[in-house]
Amino acid sequence: MPNYLGLDGFRFGWVAAWIDDRGDHGFDYSPGLTRLLAMAHKRAMIDMPIGLETSGYRTCDMRARELIGPAVFLGARRDLWTFPDMATANRHYWQNGDKGVSSQLWNIRDKIREVDDVMTPERQETIGEAHPELIFWNLAGEQKLEPKTSAAGREQRLKLLEARGFAKVREWLTLRHGTGIGRDDLIDACACAVAARDSTKRVGGDEIDPRGLRMEINY
Repeated sequence: MPNYLGLDGFRFGWVAAWIDDRGDHGFDYSPGLTRLLAMAHKRAMIDMPIGLETSGYRTCDMRARELIGPAVFLGARRDLWTFPDMATANRHYWQNGDKGVSSQLWNIRDKIREVDDVMTPERQETIGEAHPELIFWNLAGEQKLEPKTSAAGREQRLKLLEARGFAKVREWLTLRHGTGIGRDDLIDACACAVAARDSTKRVGGDEIDPRGLRMEINY
């Protein structure tokens, strides 16, 4: 049976969750993307920008933010990792009449670069960008959930994952201790795997970046 793969970054690397059409599922983690993306899969979704602007904001990010709010970071750009610190980056952007970037986006700049380094238009046919909060919003019938950092919000998300085949996700949350994988990182990787298997919706997709990558967010 084909596997569907979901990936999310965490402090020390990447966590991947997979599920197949029979409901078999598992998770793995690695310091880098290469081994995880080499796992057999029919489709993969990753919680990281694919397709980068050189300035301004991506249309897909702005549309996603209209649906789920500030959980969507704005300002993903291909030169973000070339600056020594966030203050220098924002000074450069402001001086050129551009918009600055948030600390949240700045803190994942190396992860953005790692994804950008491996992506090609050909690979994008099977590896897409997703956003876990947009996925959960869709799974909940386009209803806003409680914050994911709250006990109520976490329970909502776990129930949505269990309803779609991730019966072991609560057990996995106990197995992650000592790995550096955050609770939300593992939950988000599972959400991306659900999207890899089931998603038919997206925001964006009409814009192509200078490397030929579509800028879209699947959910």
